[in-house]
Amino acid sequence: MCEKMIVLKFGGTSVGNGEMIKRVAKIIKQKKEEEKNVVAVVSAMSEVTNALVDISQKALTVRDLAKVNDFIKFVKDKHYKAIEIAINNKEIKNLVKKIIDSRIEELEKILIGVTYLGELTPKSRDYILSFGERLSAPIVAGALRCLGEKSIALEGGEAGIITDENFGNAKVIKLEVKERLLPFLKEDIIPVVTGFIGCSENGNITTLGRGGSDYSAALIGYGLDAKRIEIWTDVSGIYTSDPKLVPTAKRIPKLSYIEAMELAYFGAKVLHPRTIEPAMEKGIPILVKNTFKPEDEGTLITNNVEINNKIVKAITTIKNVALINIFGAGMVGVSGTVARIFKALEDVNVILISQGSSETNISLVVNDEDVDKAINSLKKEFNGIKKSGFLRNNLIRDIEVDKDICVISVVGAGMKGAKGIAGKIFTLVSEAGANIKMIAQGSSEVNISFVIDEKDLVNCVRKLHKELIENN
Repeated sequence: MCEKMIVLKFGGTSVGNGEMIKRVAKIIKQKKEEEKNVVAVVSAMSEVTNALVDISQKALTVRDLAKVNDFIKFVKDKHYKAIEIAINNKEIKNLVKKIIDSRIEELEKILIGVTYLGELTPKSRDYILSFGERLSAPIVAGALRCLGEKSIALEGGEAGIITDENFGNAKVIKLEVKERLLPFLKEDIIPVVTGFIGCSENGNITTLGRGGSDYSAALIGYGLDAKRIEIWTDVSGIYTSDPKLVPTAKRIPKLSYIEAMELAYFGAKVLHPRTIEPAMEKGIPILVKNTFKPEDEGTLITNNVEINNKIVKAITTIKNVALINIFGAGMVGVSGTVARIFKALEDVNVILISQGSSETNISLVVNDEDVDKAINSLKKEFNGIKKSGFLRNNLIRDIEVDKDICVISVVGAGMKGAKGIAGKIFTLVSEAGANIKMIAQGSSEVNISFVIDEKDLVNCVRKLHKELIENN
């Protein structure tokens, strides 16, 4: 174990331009002075990952080299501008530019290849998406060197994150973090590691999926038995609700791992739910901080459940989702039906599931973009769906899709065993003028989720927040 070792993760807005990168470098330097051993994990500069996704698709479909050239110019200009501001030492500046030039040349070659061949494999796509972090990390490392610190930029694989080759959402199969990073720390060198990406045992770059940079930080913290993992973002912690929806939302000083995981899964976008598990397994605290207001206390996430008179800690929302209702009296008493449904939907992210006690209907919530895929997969698994007439051999008689809906989740460790909380929640929803279409509660009892029409979202969330949080 590295005593007083912490992992600092900085998101895309935190490294969005040269001034921001200078600010990040100062935070890292200060933390190193306080804690002695520091590892930084960085995301791509803001806008870059989305631009990489867009250009990879255009290279495949439009196949216009002019668009590739325009994109390469955009990427080079953006990173060169950041270098000019963040790095004031000529020698370091030239060295970093040389690294950036080499990587942009790599990127240009692969995009030209996709354009000419008209082929984009999952492996190639991961390779293209990796460039966002592989371009930002050297600039952050260079900015640190300008502050008198020894620093090195490392890719996820070089830092010991070894994955399978499930490109796009790779699974970690081995962590060699301690072996790879301790030698640098012993030499007083600050590793700046690319978030979001790992490397397979065959040497292929992989990406860790949505929320990958947070997850990278958690994996490194786990591998090094870190004292703390800090997630630096553009908000001062996790709030009782989205301040854009609820102006009276307040920062939550402390959360338990399970509360944070539920909040992250059900719409709180400050960190990804996968981030929690590695930290929770080793009891490593996670501190969410604001890069632009480092003096703010942030939110501390630990294994301890804070005991107070607040039953509900926060209210989260998920938009851009759809409700799929599956009907069929043929499902009653037939074992394995739910298993078949999930098998059919193995490539679809199912956010919520609920089954009526009569067993004649099952309700699912999925992302809007997955609806068609889900319906087609279900029809294939159950050999077509008959909308009218009674077919004795059909388990499923009908499937209905309800769009323009949203999920609201009420979260708090104090809800466990609290009498009447569900009744109070649903009474408030009714008073807000909303109709509940589906209800789900996890076995942890720290979360109750339900589905309503999106048009009723604002009134409902504000009503719940006022009565369950502000007035308690």
